Amino acid sequence: QVCAQLCRRPCYCPWVPPRCPRGSPLVLDGCGCCKICARRLGEPCDFLHVCDQSQGLVCDYSSAPAGTGGTCNFEDDEEGCEVNGRVYRDGEVFQPSCKIQCHCLGGGFTCIPLCQEDVRLPTPDCPYPRRVEIPGKCCPEWICEAREQHLLRDARAASPALPFPCQEWGTEWSPCSATCGLGFATRVSNQNRYCRLETQRRLCTLRPCPALPAAFPA
Repeated sequence: QVCAQLCRRPCYCPWVPPRCPRGSPLVLDGCGCCKICARRLGEPCDFLHVCDQSQGLVCDYSSAPAGTGGTCNFEDDEEGCEVNGRVYRDGEVFQPSCKIQCHCLGGGFTCIPLCQEDVRLPTPDCPYPRRVEIPGKCCPEWICEAREQHLLRDARAASPALPFPCQEWGTEWSPCSATCGLGFATRVSNQNRYCRLETQRRLCTLRPCPALPAAFPA
């Protein structure tokens, strides 16, 4: 009955298909006529405006008043999270980039860096360590420069190896710079090759950013 009321034959569709936001594929509408952008997790839906079935989403009418549209949700009511336009199931581990690994849990996600954030101090066998990007590798690596290379690279900052171990000192990590999504925490520490105070930072996340509601097209 719904199909007979809303669907007309033959189909009349726009010549140019809509441009969909990232993570929303083009699919046929509920009538099987025109290409539309699939609705994503948490977005409104109805008979015509269907959810992205490739992500395991269905139109959930359980919390909607009678006669109104529903909301795209997982078919088995599992909680999930959306990152960069892609939906991940609860408990799924994923990598938005090669340097970060995230875990979807309870409707939110937490991330940890995959690249080591260690600080290498000068040693007799490596008096001038330097961290560099290696082509074809995701994480930067430490290399040991010869004294001549080090002086040529930055003569003003060159200094001999420390004759004694550096007494480590540092502040506590600051609160995360972002209230939602990925941010940075900072601290001041002297754990570097010159034993000088410097600002260091690392990735952090407090909670996922809420998804913006999408309005129905006019």
